[in-house]
Amino acid sequence: MSGLDINQYISEQWSPEHDPEGWMWELEPWSEERARQLAQEQGIELTEQHWDVIRFLRDRYLREGQAKSGRHVLEALEQRFDSEGGKRYLYTLFHHGPVTQGSIIAGLPLPAYTADPGFGSSE
Repeated sequence: MSGLDINQYISEQWSPEHDPEGWMWELEPWSEERARQLAQEQGIELTEQHWDVIRFLRDRYLREGQAKSGRHVLEALEQRFDSEGGKRYLYTLFHHGPVTQGSIIAGLPLPAYTADPGFGSSE
């Protein structure tokens, strides 16, 4: 993170849920039960393979914070799950995108640029 600027504290974009640079102070309450509910809403029945991806996404977020873009997250996922088949494998688990659907189910904010309908969809 870069140094803080007092102007960021008083800008309209600062809120009590985020620090002046836009990082979330805390994640919303999340549990495996909540993940199952979110997955069901996404049309996914969670398997151990899904949980591996979800845990990876949560651990990565807690270690590194919000990614600059969905591409960074996808690259990290591809590298981690390369031995299982990389991107192809990930899309068999999350048909509408491992970053988008994975982040939603993991209870994480979507990385920048993933709200674009063209990002992360195999359709």
